[in-house]
Amino acid sequence: MRELKVALDERAYPILIGSGLVSGHDALARLAAGRMVAVVTDAVVAPLYLSTLRVALQPHAAALVEVVLPAGEASKTWASLDRIVDALLAAHFDRGSLLVALGGGVVGDLTGFAAAVYQRGVDYVQVPTTLLAQVDSSVGGKTAINHPLGKNMIGAFHQPRLVLADVDTLRTLPQRELSAGLAEVIKHGAIADPSYFDDVERGMGRLLERDAEALARAVEGSCRIKASVVERDEREGGLRAILNFGHTFGHAIEAGLGYGQWLHGEAVGAGMVMAADLSSRVGLLEPAVARRLTGLIAAARLPGRGPAWPAQRYLELMSVDKKAERGTPRFVLLERLGSALLRRVDDAPLRATLAACSG
Repeated sequence: MRELKVALDERAYPILIGSGLVSGHDALARLAAGRMVAVVTDAVVAPLYLSTLRVALQPHAAALVEVVLPAGEASKTWASLDRIVDALLAAHFDRGSLLVALGGGVVGDLTGFAAAVYQRGVDYVQVPTTLLAQVDSSVGGKTAINHPLGKNMIGAFHQPRLVLADVDTLRTLPQRELSAGLAEVIKHGAIADPSYFDDVERGMGRLLERDAEALARAVEGSCRIKASVVERDEREGGLRAILNFGHTFGHAIEAGLGYGQWLHGEAVGAGMVMAADLSSRVGLLEPAVARRLTGLIAAARLPGRGPAWPAQRYLELMSVDKKAERGTPRFVLLERLGSALLRRVDDAPLRATLAACSG
């Protein structure tokens, strides 16, 4: 088993990466001991892993409640949040209760947000079962639901107490979901660590084949990068914005198509192609590096182009973004592999990128 730590003073927590963790771990048993515990999952993950986690928790929890939500991005709503809170209130959960998110990024974000707001904050644990959640969304304490006009626009920062990344769960992951997770793996190398990017590039075949060791290394490498960024900028006051490389375009694609039409990682993959192209057009990034990144995204079996919308449609969607200033989008751009920055761009290169990278 591999162990990392997110060092945030009194909010510090471990990330455990290995096999068989859904079956139980001492760290989870200690957190659940004597507490009312609610497991939140979805209709796809529940038949696969809920009974296993139930067996692990029942000897320790004072009471156990299970909430099974419809699967998919379309469930990341107020209605789903209400279902979680309704279950907690019906079972008389108090401020000493524990929530456990068993699933992908949607379940993790929803459960974390419920934990952040229920009685002004209760503890929660992330048990991510998708590659995207293991390498990215389960770490860092960003919790949210979507709004029809923008992704993740309603949420809170609320750090988990523990992350259990069981790589065995990746064996049941559909190929499309695996590729979606690889988008975030590529992103971490691109923004923060050229040697990690090289490793991902060389090992893409093994990752797509679900080689257990390759996947564990990718989860560890991405979590190490994300933890380092979060430790220095927990609430996205500056540095943490680089983790949104490709996301301004990607979130626009998700919102414009309707949540769930493209997976988050698919939209981010196309968004990174757009962001790399834009980085090159404004003179920051060598065109050869942009082509290399685009090639790796294609190798991961991710979309390399956005939907065929007029530029104005993209601009409207991107105006509703957490990095926007008074409706003007700002973009995470690359100077080189391992170095990213946040800036505004002129209209002409942005429109040129949209024309070149959509349709």
